[in-house]
Amino acid sequence: MSATSEQTSNESPAGSVTAMTRVLPADMTERGKCPFDPAPGLERRRGDGPVQPLTLLNGARAVLVSGFEEARAVLADPRFSSDRVRHRDASQLQPHEVAEMAAAAERGEAPAGTGVESRTDGMFVFMDPPEHTRLRRLLTGQFTVRRMKALEARLTEIAVEHIEAMQARGTEADLVAAYALPIPSLMICELLGVDYADREEFQANTAIALNINSGDEERARAGAALYGFIQRLVNEKRENPTDDLLSGLVHDSDPPLTDAQLVDMALVLLGAGHETTANMLGLGTLALLENPDQLAALRADPTLIDNTVEELLRYLSIVQLGVTRVATEDVTVGGVDIPAGTTVVIAMPESNRDPRQFRDADRLDVHRHRTPHLAFGHGVHQCLGQQLARIEMRIGFSELLTRLPNLRLAVPAAEVPLRNDMQIFGVHALPVTWA
Repeated sequence: MSATSEQTSNESPAGSVTAMTRVLPADMTERGKCPFDPAPGLERRRGDGPVQPLTLLNGARAVLVSGFEEARAVLADPRFSSDRVRHRDASQLQPHEVAEMAAAAERGEAPAGTGVESRTDGMFVFMDPPEHTRLRRLLTGQFTVRRMKALEARLTEIAVEHIEAMQARGTEADLVAAYALPIPSLMICELLGVDYADREEFQANTAIALNINSGDEERARAGAALYGFIQRLVNEKRENPTDDLLSGLVHDSDPPLTDAQLVDMALVLLGAGHETTANMLGLGTLALLENPDQLAALRADPTLIDNTVEELLRYLSIVQLGVTRVATEDVTVGGVDIPAGTTVVIAMPESNRDPRQFRDADRLDVHRHRTPHLAFGHGVHQCLGQQLARIEMRIGFSELLTRLPNLRLAVPAAEVPLRNDMQIFGVHALPVTWA
């Protein structure tokens, strides 16, 4: 099977993002009474060690990594592959395939590869070097700290415009729809050269793709719609280039990128560029409102905003259990032997609460000394847009809390709808008032 056909199947790199969540016990993915803490099933496993066996609902045996240093070790080790085409992770397997692989392992047979020799797609987040290196390098220059800082004035303008629009409509709003989602959506649309008027189309289809309850047919239709949308955009940039990131990829890449690569890369950037930051702004605001002492500390000393952003990234860990790797050879991590072919699931919420790394790890503390966290990953796949995300959050929180000094929830916290059905955690809506 070619990489291109692999990409459009149910076992595609993009499709497998939600697959892992679907084969994990619900208590490991659905957060409990406190929306800021890791799922109850993860908390119950805390005494079982930072590297421990994990049985999935399809019968596959995997390894769960919940320790900070152990997670960093896996993410930085080239013996753990991100390539979901050449190395299928356990979430992509049917029960009969799990049984066949177990029988082969008992016979001493090495895990069989997929037979894919070269990748023709552009899903660089699911590739290993050197394929990953080449595609990522084309984007690195677009996300420098200097260029991101140059966007601060525009981001401030966007934030102020949306706050003033909320105020003009009254004294209540859904902060997600009115503020948290538009800020990163507008920014990534402007960077990529996407017409913001088309945002509802790609946002709706992205939501279907990331919903763990979406059926295969529904997800396939949403994926096809997203690919069609971006393909039309690529065609337009080829004929009428403008000063945007996608036009640069179309015209300046050497050697030139194929349409398949361009579409995939644009989809990754478009989806990641609005989903993650939007949910951090929504859930982060809820966390501050529910921790009034920390909110008061930030209001009293606005210079704490950078600390606050880093602490919220650590404390909330909205990318739940979609970070996986496959061991390409026998590896030992944290004193635990991991055989070749084993899928490793990295529990970000637990890794970022590791008491060996963070004092009072379960407490939100805006005064916490800025220490490394794994909210943006680690190693060669560390988030490409992390500086943009930091600036969006810093400006988003600062403007909101400054211009609406008496912001508060409009409903009891228990009534705020959580995104337990989504790969990226957060809140579906956040009713607030500032009267």
